[in-house]
Amino acid sequence: MPPFSLHDRPSPFAPMSGDTLPVWAVSRTDLERGRFDKTALAWAKSAGFKAAEGALLLAPTRHGKLAGALFGLGDEGKCHPFIGGKLARLLPEGDWHIETSPVSGTDMALAFGMGAYRFEPYTAAVPGGPRLVIPADVDDAEINRNVAAVTLARDLVNTPANDMGPDALEQAFRALAKHYKAKVTVVAGEALLDKRFPMIHAVGRAAHQAPRLLEMRWGRKGAPKLTLVGKGVCFDTGGLDIKPASSMLLMKKDMGGAANVMALAMMIMEAGLAVDLRVLVPAVENSISASAFRPGDVLTSRKGLSVQIDNTDAEGRLVLADALTYACEDKPDLLIDMATLTGAARVALGPDLPPFYTDDEKLAGDLAAASATVSDPVWRMPLYAPYETDIKARIADLTNAPAGGFAGSITAALFLKRFVEPETSWAHFDIFAWSPKEKPHAPIGGEAQAIRALYGAISARHPA
Repeated sequence: MPPFSLHDRPSPFAPMSGDTLPVWAVSRTDLERGRFDKTALAWAKSAGFKAAEGALLLAPTRHGKLAGALFGLGDEGKCHPFIGGKLARLLPEGDWHIETSPVSGTDMALAFGMGAYRFEPYTAAVPGGPRLVIPADVDDAEINRNVAAVTLARDLVNTPANDMGPDALEQAFRALAKHYKAKVTVVAGEALLDKRFPMIHAVGRAAHQAPRLLEMRWGRKGAPKLTLVGKGVCFDTGGLDIKPASSMLLMKKDMGGAANVMALAMMIMEAGLAVDLRVLVPAVENSISASAFRPGDVLTSRKGLSVQIDNTDAEGRLVLADALTYACEDKPDLLIDMATLTGAARVALGPDLPPFYTDDEKLAGDLAAASATVSDPVWRMPLYAPYETDIKARIADLTNAPAGGFAGSITAALFLKRFVEPETSWAHFDIFAWSPKEKPHAPIGGEAQAIRALYGAISARHPA
């Protein structure tokens, strides 16, 4: 069964059986020492090709036809791990194979697949494009699974909120579950109060589309329980503490946590990992109307902890709190949540290095190792206990928005920790879910973050 896809698009990969043209991916050292095809080497020298990182030179035959392409890797061993993604944008239409490269075939194929991504539902699609043969010694199922997951996360985040509100997010969630024969249950609207999800209801009640909690179950009963929770705020105005216009421009991506856990779930289900998988997505829109929750309100959470609302723009932690409480009631062996939670995380680590928080030392080590192996950067941040005083409120158990502005990502993580049972192995990822500038393997726009590292750690623990 092929990986799930939100939009139909042609595969960036070509079959091994067809006629293909070679790509000679070379470093400056390779060029100096002539470590590749002699005819291509002579052409490179005559054309002044210096093997600069990401540079492409098409090579002709003696009869003026296309013989192949030279692709620069810069200084030996120092190129971007996914520099091969540029090939998807630079090569002319046709089928290609990597003839020579010091970069692994896995990284080149994965980079090409991610670099071929385009988001074109609202524009005239550009026809054609190059395709690459996945090398014979590379696990093609793993490459396709990774590329499909990245594509799904990007598509969900890139879709504007008028087409990706709570209703549409539920439809995508159900479609993913149907593809893998998973079970879905949804609690929506006033039923959230009856089923004891008061903070999910409070955050989303002002919107035209009802707030809801999406739940998916898949896998083997009796296998280790893995629960994924993703923040699904489909658009965030900031509520009554309204954001300035410039800060609202990217708020369609505030469901990036949901997008990424759905993509991670797809990888797990596609690989058939030996887990009892549960996915929870509180899907809401933080809107403004007469029924909006207010600054100064005190909400009582599913866990019974009261939360003083000191800023309605700190809504993500509220919906996650109810979802995390619910997740822990099933006593998972591993609990992961992902959320576009704080701007403070971007200030600390920038847009490309998502922080994660956990008290589980083995889990932290497994994530760090997997991150390095698959070149999916993450960075552990501390659950610094002395900062817990910052999340205390004057007339409630907790505040959702500590005063002062310091350590915002840490205090948000500490807030969430209060809703996770102490014996639970848990990690919180504060992701950006967006590439603000083009990378070799990614255009500007929605992005998958940390899911390849998470999949690597989970698949090592629970292989199919």
